[in-house]
Amino acid sequence: MAVELKVPTVGESITEVQIGQWLKGEGQAVEKDESLVEIETDKATVEISAPASGTISEVLKRTGDTAAVGEVIGYLEPTAQGQANAAPTSDEQAAAAAKAQAAQTIQTAPKPKRETPREEPRPTAKPAADGAKPVAPSTEPAVAAGKGVVVSPQVSRPQLRHREMQKAKPQHAQAAVPGREEEAVPMSPIRRRIAQRLVEAQQTAALLTTFNEIDMSAVIALRNEHKQMFQDRYGIKLGFMSFFVKAAIDGLKLIPQVNAEVRGNDIVYHNYYDIGIAVGGGKGLVVPVLRDADRMSFAEIELAIADLAHRARDNSLTLDELQGGTFTISNGGVYGSMLSTPIVNPPQSGILGLHTVQDRPVAREGQVVIRPMMYVALTYDHRVVDGQGAVTFLKRIKEVIEEPMRMLVEI
Repeated sequence: MAVELKVPTVGESITEVQIGQWLKGEGQAVEKDESLVEIETDKATVEISAPASGTISEVLKRTGDTAAVGEVIGYLEPTAQGQANAAPTSDEQAAAAAKAQAAQTIQTAPKPKRETPREEPRPTAKPAADGAKPVAPSTEPAVAAGKGVVVSPQVSRPQLRHREMQKAKPQHAQAAVPGREEEAVPMSPIRRRIAQRLVEAQQTAALLTTFNEIDMSAVIALRNEHKQMFQDRYGIKLGFMSFFVKAAIDGLKLIPQVNAEVRGNDIVYHNYYDIGIAVGGGKGLVVPVLRDADRMSFAEIELAIADLAHRARDNSLTLDELQGGTFTISNGGVYGSMLSTPIVNPPQSGILGLHTVQDRPVAREGQVVIRPMMYVALTYDHRVVDGQGAVTFLKRIKEVIEEPMRMLVEI
């Protein structure tokens, strides 16, 4: 008896999913708990595993189709051993019986008789006047050339052919040009959700961006001095992101409005620090969250970010890891971005944008010197954060990055 493959419950508010890639096709053998198909939600990609060993007998939903939670998307024909481990329920038996009955009805239904087309009498030649040779009638219909005027096909064919050629010219010319093909690809649930949230942020929040620049010399020197010992001890490189996570938390403690959110007519201040890290995943931009980041060490932050980024590329993040967050950091500098205005991730009130490090001439003690500089941007919700608070927050980021020891002694 075939086993139904149903869409599982993947989230409290998720009622519909999109079918991703089928990892096993019809007729292929599978083992119990082996991944069969990917389903995509607006937050993550989830795999459906085989409930028993057997063979995929039928696929009902193809890649790109949508399906409701609990809907059957395929059937698995279990082996004798798999049948014992996954006995079908009465509902499944009824569904399978109905399906078999429907298939039998289709096979035994009488085929409709084909009607033989009736041949029209062929026209006969009209007798010619004055002893001329008879003229065979044309089998082509006459063409109306104007109101009350009928033109024979021989006369109208050159006009029609000319008009058809004129209409066809642009199409043939366009088809002959290489590289102008188009492809329509449905938006994935994650991409649709990203678009929805970005538009929502711009329509519901009063967004404003303030900028500053940071001399990265001290952090680079500190990294170079300790990077080998750090990697030997923790098995990971010491990056910039752990410094900025620590600096952001320092700034959030100084300006708690940036760590708050609007909830109805209230401003909710969070006394914890769940920092979202924007990373590019296989399905688009995702923002996994570092829970209680203020309690994490530099090594724990670097290890967590590396793990989240790796699983984002493999589409293996869980829904819980993508939910929540009180503040977000987005590092466009890894892609070479020099300056940008990041969009707040609602319902948060702030996002810190990092950019590429460039050697630039700056004034130091009356002289022009070359220093590794980074532009940073803070986009904030002006309903919660005023301009002074935003500038002070970003200035604090600048201070602790340019003098990292201030984070350790908390000054």
